[in-house]
Amino acid sequence: MTVSVKPPLTLRIICLLIISSGFASLCWEVIWQIKSTLALGISAWGTAVTLAVTMDGMGIGALLMGRALRAGSSIPAIAIYGMLEFFIGLFGLMLNMAFSCVERLDSWVYIELPDDVSMIHILSIVAVLGVPALCMGASLPVFGLIARQYQIPISKLYGLNTLGAAIGVLFTALVLIPLVGITRTIWIIAAINAVVCFAAWAMASGSQAIDVPSQAAPPKPAYLSSRFEESFIVFATGFATFALEVAWFRSLANAFPNSTDVFAVLLACMLVALGMSARNVPKLKQKNKPLYVQVVLAGILILLITPLIERFDIFFIWFENHIIAEDRTYLLNPDNFTFHWTAVFPYIYGLSRLSFLTAYFIIPPMLFLGAALPWVLDSQASARAIGKLYALNTLASIMGAVGAAWFLLPTIGFAKTAWIAGSLVVFAGILATPPQKRPAWAVAGIAALMVAMFFEAGIGKVRVQGYWANIERNPAKILGFYEGPEATTSAVEYKTGDRGLLIGSASASREAPEHEYNPNLHYIAWMGHLPMLLAPDPENALVICFGTGQTANAIRKENPQSLDIVDINPRVFKLAPYFHSNENVLHDPRVKKVVMDGRAYLRRTQKMYDVISLEPMPPSAVGVNNLYSREFYELASKRLSPKGVIAQWLPFHSVAPHSAVSIARTFAEAFPNAVLWIDPESTSDGILLGTKDASLDIARTWQGFARTHIKRDLTRKEVQQNIALNPEMLKRYGAYGEIITDDNQLLAYGGALYFYIGLIQKNFELLHRINDKIKMP
Repeated sequence: MTVSVKPPLTLRIICLLIISSGFASLCWEVIWQIKSTLALGISAWGTAVTLAVTMDGMGIGALLMGRALRAGSSIPAIAIYGMLEFFIGLFGLMLNMAFSCVERLDSWVYIELPDDVSMIHILSIVAVLGVPALCMGASLPVFGLIARQYQIPISKLYGLNTLGAAIGVLFTALVLIPLVGITRTIWIIAAINAVVCFAAWAMASGSQAIDVPSQAAPPKPAYLSSRFEESFIVFATGFATFALEVAWFRSLANAFPNSTDVFAVLLACMLVALGMSARNVPKLKQKNKPLYVQVVLAGILILLITPLIERFDIFFIWFENHIIAEDRTYLLNPDNFTFHWTAVFPYIYGLSRLSFLTAYFIIPPMLFLGAALPWVLDSQASARAIGKLYALNTLASIMGAVGAAWFLLPTIGFAKTAWIAGSLVVFAGILATPPQKRPAWAVAGIAALMVAMFFEAGIGKVRVQGYWANIERNPAKILGFYEGPEATTSAVEYKTGDRGLLIGSASASREAPEHEYNPNLHYIAWMGHLPMLLAPDPENALVICFGTGQTANAIRKENPQSLDIVDINPRVFKLAPYFHSNENVLHDPRVKKVVMDGRAYLRRTQKMYDVISLEPMPPSAVGVNNLYSREFYELASKRLSPKGVIAQWLPFHSVAPHSAVSIARTFAEAFPNAVLWIDPESTSDGILLGTKDASLDIARTWQGFARTHIKRDLTRKEVQQNIALNPEMLKRYGAYGEIITDDNQLLAYGGALYFYIGLIQKNFELLHRINDKIKMP
């Protein structure tokens, strides 16, 4: 075997290249997920397909490269590594064009080949992501060859690559996309791949390798004498890692706002722990620490920490109320419109504290769990063996992620899913334990499982997680509860008698007790009444996002010929009977319900609508930017009839000022004849109304009031009085924002940052007029 003996500077450069490639890899995976949801719609199925294709590709790439490499080869591994980085960057530059083709193909397939949709989705994602995924997976056997040629433990390279990935996911979500958008982020990541490629080639061409005897793999302990034990450990830890990523993240995320920043922090915490663990493997081996101890302790910690994660929302709410409450005054001050760079520091500080709080729960078990794969890889003598083990680990990872999301969570819940993962890891560790020590470790594992079972929080039975169902406002009754691949969805009744629909951590909608009145919910019905009153003779109506069904019911009362209701979450339809305010709207023969991403539905359908109304989750929530972007409004305009009207929710209480004006600007650009209506009761909720008909006096024409037989609680005069901004004023107001696009992802990746830096100047005439009507919290 040819081994390169190099000075410390060269080794540092290699480490820097490995970190950089890990950074780029996770950046690409973030971009892949965004692009796939834009092309195919947001869905648990689409996420599963993207994950499966990515992980399968990496596993196959590792197998193929492992077979191609030979232990005694004189090929400079660093040159192969550079070539792989080149192809990853090259295919990354083609992403925009490739996903544009996928989107057009998706629309065609739904019309021409509806029975083949799932297969076409899989094949299209394979075509776009297959090659870069193969190259990423092929890198690991190459790491093994680099480790041999440069006498570096592969666990160290693996750890550095993982730490680079943690930096990449944070930097992409918090810096790159908010500042430069997706397209420029793609250019930057591709440039990083190119730099790594050319640096690797330069090192390969300038290296002077010397032949030294090939080193055999380190001897395995007697109690780990077969490949089965190490293979089972690799499988069990891979399965558990990704099953816990789904189960624990579902629980942890229920305590936070449903934002991309939060998910980036959660993922980074896990990656940091895995990277630190891999980097620590050589030290553990030097101290003769056995692998089975690490694995069994990982399983035990998983079981013991799960009851704490079940109550994480309680810990976080206490932390929020006692530690970070001082930040909220600044956050929700409506006068914070001026540019103020020093406000970035509270943002970073707040995320840092969020990271530390999450790290207390995630890092301890992951430090032990993450040692298994790099530990076993260090013991392999050939790239082929490394490729096989990594492929096995990726297969287990797919099974863990997909199995947890689609089967375990919906059937047994996240806590029991974590028990299965922890128990599997304990069993794998005990299998590798010397026979005389197995009984003691088995007793410890069983005791940990008993503790987890005894302290189960009863989520879905006696409590639900999240800010809107915390220990201080815990619902008196859980009416319905579902753990689905998309999210946790529940219908609850509070002690006051009002009922709420909770999706993840957010209160998706509420209703007052029957025969009682809640002014904060008044706007929901008018999301349906207003566009139906504006549109002349509306026949076909579409509601995107069902919620509790109050908007859909208001449209139904205006007597359209057909009403289509589209929601991505099928559980909201199942929970509809618990909300009396929708008056069983789903049972009306004119009503058709569709389970699909609303934007994807508009692209796939050929039906024209006279009214489109949508009240999605808060604009800063994951994926909701897709329903507020210029591209979405252009799509909606194509599906509107010539005199059609669209209504869009604008929640002033849940978005930063910059986001609010940006929403208004984007809407007004797509629909120049538009107004902003402020609900007279729920004064923090605005409704944007727009039409393609330039001749319609949208501020004064309300032809629907001619339907006098319909009961409404506002008169024509009252409706007209609550138009806050006419078309000209709306344009002036929006001029202080930016156009929201699929590329800049302004609401998804910039919304939280704008809470702190408010990138607009004051406009006393218009902003104060709006603020006078809005009661900020």
